[in-house]
Amino acid sequence: MYHNIANIKLYLFLILILPIVHCSKDLTTDANNEFDRNFDTDDLTINLEGDLQISDFVWKGLNEFYYWQDQVSELSDEKLIDEKEYADYIKNNSNPDLFFESLKHSDDRFSWIQNNYVELENNLQGVFATNGVEFGLLYACENCNEVLGYVKYIYKGSNADGKNIKRGDFFNGVNGTILNDSNYISLLFGENLNYSLNMATIENGKVISNGVNVELTKEENFETNPIHISKTFDIQNGDQVGYLMYNQFVANKSVNLNDVFAEFKNKNINNLIVDLRYNGGGSVKNCVELASMITGQFESGVFAQEQWNNKLISYLEKRFGSESLINRFVDTLSNGSPINSLKLDQVYVITSSESASASELLINGLSSYIEVIQIGEPTVGKNVGSITVYDYIDNEKTKNPDHTYAMQPIVLKMANSDGYADYTEGLQPDRLIEEDITNLGVLGNIGEPLLNSTLNLISGTKKEVLINPKLNKKFLIIDPLMLERQKMIIEKNINYLLR
Repeated sequence: MYHNIANIKLYLFLILILPIVHCSKDLTTDANNEFDRNFDTDDLTINLEGDLQISDFVWKGLNEFYYWQDQVSELSDEKLIDEKEYADYIKNNSNPDLFFESLKHSDDRFSWIQNNYVELENNLQGVFATNGVEFGLLYACENCNEVLGYVKYIYKGSNADGKNIKRGDFFNGVNGTILNDSNYISLLFGENLNYSLNMATIENGKVISNGVNVELTKEENFETNPIHISKTFDIQNGDQVGYLMYNQFVANKSVNLNDVFAEFKNKNINNLIVDLRYNGGGSVKNCVELASMITGQFESGVFAQEQWNNKLISYLEKRFGSESLINRFVDTLSNGSPINSLKLDQVYVITSSESASASELLINGLSSYIEVIQIGEPTVGKNVGSITVYDYIDNEKTKNPDHTYAMQPIVLKMANSDGYADYTEGLQPDRLIEEDITNLGVLGNIGEPLLNSTLNLISGTKKEVLINPKLNKKFLIIDPLMLERQKMIIEKNINYLLR
């Protein structure tokens, strides 16, 4: 079986940023007064149970936290003036998923609703169901519906680790069924934990099934290590270059990250490469810590500024002061350990069309202080962040036992110390190189194209801008899970701040 593979393009990822837990509480009411969930009128009594209860949670959560709240007429505070009208409104919007979508602003590309917050919580900590194969998808040929997968990397210690599959391999089927744009979601992202990937090769621009099958099993709660690679290189002028491939900002991995920088310090590195090409974001706190490890000479300087909706920013500034909206460089971790800082005045960052949210925040925040040299593709352009909004029923963070819904609405923009936050088209690289899936190379190997180009740039061996014009984005397919991985987690418990 074969197909034309003209203009193969690297798989693009959607972007997002997700911050932490919160409760659905109306700011237009007294701070200690819960809005009654049961509406009793002369001619109507509605007990908000089931999906109606969830729809009530959706509206109140968006009315309180949504970044565009004052620009969406259906989220106006006036909806709560007449309880009967509000009850009728909720009754007429009993499907919470559709209701959520209907309330989104036209500029909102990233908000979503989740029907199981346990899966969401695990994902935030780098724990999710996986067989260990991180892959991208694209159409196998122009004007066809068949889908080709390619392997980006294998998680260490996963089910796939050690099997006959590696970075740069291709597959075009699952359990003997050729992938197409109608079945790839159910076959690759369905509930089945076990499947066989049917491998393929590309010969003379055509996809050919090669008869190799790889049996894989998903581990439901696999904990990934965001530090995919850390090593040093000696370049020709005698300088030591540190290389860190960091695939997710995870708050509970700060100690491990600090240990990597201790090794960099001990080896007296002169230059640092931070590879964020597959990093969709994560913890803002962890991002600030990484920025502080790279630098260290800007203690207590402003790294990022939070820009919430008009209602919330006014409330937060009045109650907690403007400092509550500032994220500063730090010199210690949460456990009190001193940060191992390199005090660099420049850093090299590898990016792709998958680099989003907290990855972009790192680049934007550092650029106010040091030279950030970006190599690769333009980033996603997610300059906004979201929080996880739960349906809390009391001040003790008790989640509503009647459902497991949570929301990830966009709630803020993150600006650097100069106030710059307008990069919706992505952060543009200084050296443009599009990753070629037909020549991916070995990650961390000096010959891997993006790493090699960066090392050449550092040593002065090669200075021209490299562009691979054969790659064409019209072939990409969006991973339905990537939205959940593109995030910026704000470690600020808004639930308590508002009560």
